[in-house]
Amino acid sequence: MKVFKTSLLLGIIICTVFSCSNDDVATVQEEEEEEVVVTDDTDFVATDWTTDTHSKDADPNFDEVFKDNTVKRLDFVITKERWQTMLDDMTATYGAFGSGGSGGQGLIDTDEDPIFVPGEVFYEGKQWYRVGLRFKGNSSLQSSWQNGILKLSFKLDFDEFEDDYPQIDNQRFYGFKKFSLKNNYDDKSMLREKVATDVFRNAGLVASHTAFYTLYVDYGNGPQYFGLYTLVEEVDGTVLDTQFSDDDGNLYKPDGNAASFANGTFNEDEYVKKTNEDEADFTDVSNLLSILHDSKRTTDAATWRSELDAVFDTDVFLKYLAVNTVIQNWDTYGLMTHNYYLYNNPDNNKLTWIPWDNNESLQTGKRGGALPLNFSSLNASEWPLIGYLYQDTVYKEKYDAYVKEVVDGAFNETTIQALYSSYESLIETYATSEVSGYTFLNNSSEFQSAVNQLRSHVTSRKTAVDNYLQ
Repeated sequence: MKVFKTSLLLGIIICTVFSCSNDDVATVQEEEEEEVVVTDDTDFVATDWTTDTHSKDADPNFDEVFKDNTVKRLDFVITKERWQTMLDDMTATYGAFGSGGSGGQGLIDTDEDPIFVPGEVFYEGKQWYRVGLRFKGNSSLQSSWQNGILKLSFKLDFDEFEDDYPQIDNQRFYGFKKFSLKNNYDDKSMLREKVATDVFRNAGLVASHTAFYTLYVDYGNGPQYFGLYTLVEEVDGTVLDTQFSDDDGNLYKPDGNAASFANGTFNEDEYVKKTNEDEADFTDVSNLLSILHDSKRTTDAATWRSELDAVFDTDVFLKYLAVNTVIQNWDTYGLMTHNYYLYNNPDNNKLTWIPWDNNESLQTGKRGGALPLNFSSLNASEWPLIGYLYQDTVYKEKYDAYVKEVVDGAFNETTIQALYSSYESLIETYATSEVSGYTFLNNSSEFQSAVNQLRSHVTSRKTAVDNYLQ
């Protein structure tokens, strides 16, 4: 693994600009205690660049990046000054690191993402240059920060700074432009994000690829183990490119009251566009809301279904709903107004549901717990995409069929228990070797206890489905 201490990286940058020998680089490394201010780091040669590893011309290499049977390693090198800028930005938004919260006022509501800085990414002996790196997340980010845990989630964008560094124009990581590197917040098993997306994909739904990675970050004092992470493929990137035949449609990441699709909630600002951002056309989502609440739902159900099916891929949604409710996931539609995408698939001009952010899945969960299979606790008018479809006998029959299909297939008890055993063996050493200040585990036994809870959960869900379908 080729890992540079920050001082050595700065030395290489300086020597690239001013021409010096290898001995000079070593001298810079030996004098790492001295403050080094770099005003120009643009004159460098991307020596590790190849078409397959760095170029936009390469197809995404899923076999390299998203392996299910390997824990891989990423290293970030961020200069001390840039790291401090990232921390200062977090402090300005969320308060002092380790402050324990915002004075009892609850979560701080902000629409601002943390700042990107350029950093070096190392993987399997190769370097990626001036990669855009920033912290990511919402409640999970500020909770980790305020509790003094530096195991924060990251967003990586490999050509974020291409305007500043022409050498990295259209830089890619084995064909991928960007990733989320998730810290497995509130999941002491560190398996939920990975297993849930496996289940969605194995059920035949569009969902991100995921893989386990360890992360080391050198922010001025040498590589620091940040812990075990889950690398997640971005929806507004290769998910659209590879799982749809056309990526030109509108992609939305709804967030806020409008994301419930309750009557009267339509708000363009809350249907956040991730593609076609400059086009002020939201007719696809407004049409969905209008048809969903049309009076024909109760007076002419067949026509209502036909009109709804024309703008919304109800079959995909019902399958998603079956998977999501069988595995349980409280932190998404039905209880929370976020954590999903809608894509207007150009193949059929239908809005298609795409799940996102599954670290809270595979458990009953918070906020009163995940919805029951029959949605008895759901207020249909508040969550009409579930409530109205489940009240329709035709749609309910499809949903019930998918529930059975899920528990017999993608979430089959025997299959999932074997998957838990495989992943547990794969990650245990990396999970239990996390260090204080960079972990959510209080002790290594909490990892095993969390995995045992997942094992009990899958058995309980088989029972719940059997009772529901009888």
